[in-house]
Amino acid sequence: MEGYEGVLPKFLREALGMETRTVEELRLREGQPLSASVAGKEWTHPAWKGRLLRSEDLQRVLEMAGRGSVHTILDQIREGYVTAPGGFRIGVCGEGAVQEGKLLSFRHVTSLAIRFPRKLPGVARPVIPKLLREGQLESTLILSPPGWGKTTLLRDLIRCLSSGEGCPPRRVGVADQRGELGAGHLRHDLGPRTDVMENLPKAQGMMMLLRAMSPQVLAADEITAPEDIRAMEQAAGCGVSLLATAHGRDRTDLDRRPLYRELLAMGIFRKLVVIGLEGERRTYQVVSL
Repeated sequence: MEGYEGVLPKFLREALGMETRTVEELRLREGQPLSASVAGKEWTHPAWKGRLLRSEDLQRVLEMAGRGSVHTILDQIREGYVTAPGGFRIGVCGEGAVQEGKLLSFRHVTSLAIRFPRKLPGVARPVIPKLLREGQLESTLILSPPGWGKTTLLRDLIRCLSSGEGCPPRRVGVADQRGELGAGHLRHDLGPRTDVMENLPKAQGMMMLLRAMSPQVLAADEITAPEDIRAMEQAAGCGVSLLATAHGRDRTDLDRRPLYRELLAMGIFRKLVVIGLEGERRTYQVVSL
């Protein structure tokens, strides 16, 4: 795993040791031992049980994410997460300080979830042929519960399309609002024909890419807002193929949510990739919409 030295404090690096090769997510809870997740299952190593985490341990993680100052990442903290250098996403939980219904900051941080960015070159190769029609990518939505590998698959799909691996090469524009797809060194792993618009709202990033970079494919992680759908609708009307992700176990989960019912009713997406788990092995089912 690359780049974790600049994100994890020394005590965490020492605790993890070689476990960094397999861990997908770390959970830090004040007053509890460190725990880790692999394939959605959380566990605590026996060596970690005698070391209960303190408030200052969690604060140190945030300071490193802000390169020495929590104030530099305060705007992100207000959204409940921080993206540290290299695409490491840190979820933040604790006692909020609220004014006029808006979160100003956290008075006391009690839990952190550190998600490690994963590179699995080739994971998208078996999927790519099922997403093509006459050599062109059909707009595709990737679906799974949190932590099951949506972003990892999306990242490798972008790389394959940009590199022409299993398909004709395409120009790919990436609207990377949270810096999880192409931040830092990750950008160089997305293929030679990929342009990344980072740290902007997804809808704004997609529109800027559409106007400035003439993408043939437009990719974004976690569609969550009506403005994201409006931007995708406009892009689809310009002949651009779309790649995006959403939380859920199956099509039924999408149909329960008004935002996604609207998205599916528009007919923008023609393929759905549903990620499943069999033990620790991920499966990828492609469904036509």
